[in-house]
Amino acid sequence: MNSPVFFFVASLIVSCSYASHVQDFCVADYAAPKSPVGYACKDPAKVTVDDFIHSGLGVPSNTSNVFKFGFSAAFAFNYSGINGLGVSLGRADVEVGGVVPIHAHPGATELVVVAEGSNIIGGFIASNSKVYQKPLTKGDTMVLPQGLYHFFVNQGNTPAVIYAAFSSESPTVQLMDTSLFKNDLSSDIVAKTTLLDLAQVQKLKKLFGGTN
Repeated sequence: MNSPVFFFVASLIVSCSYASHVQDFCVADYAAPKSPVGYACKDPAKVTVDDFIHSGLGVPSNTSNVFKFGFSAAFAFNYSGINGLGVSLGRADVEVGGVVPIHAHPGATELVVVAEGSNIIGGFIASNSKVYQKPLTKGDTMVLPQGLYHFFVNQGNTPAVIYAAFSSESPTVQLMDTSLFKNDLSSDIVAKTTLLDLAQVQKLKKLFGGTN
């Protein structure tokens, strides 16, 4: 196949392969405009070792909310060195009786390790509605497949600390509660589509800051 298109595609593949080989990293340039595909690369001459270090995950996050749960992120938006590398990290703090509410990460698999705590119910819901759950304790790990709803409930007697690694430097999250009740969709429609009582929907919308 001796067409110009073939040679163009072949040269593009070669050039891309070369670029990925010679460019070790793409530290995020927060001063440059962000595109739909992510952050631009910082001038390598201005990159320092500090770009690859993140501090803060050793400090407990704020748990003063209805879920008694807090989260601290080490994602591309605040950790420039992981930009483009396809990994990130986070810390969840869950008070006694607290929960990490049901949520999903559409673009990332999550691997968690319990750093502190015991009798923490961790689980996820498969696409066939089967639930996989088990009590976790300090040192246990659990993998949460990409895009599936998952949760944690601290049924132990001490606060829990859970570290989570993601297969994306900028994982998105869809929290079921806020998706349903922190919006301007009519409460009547929410009630009809979820089979919830209208009064309960209105109560939850008020709690989460939704309207209508």
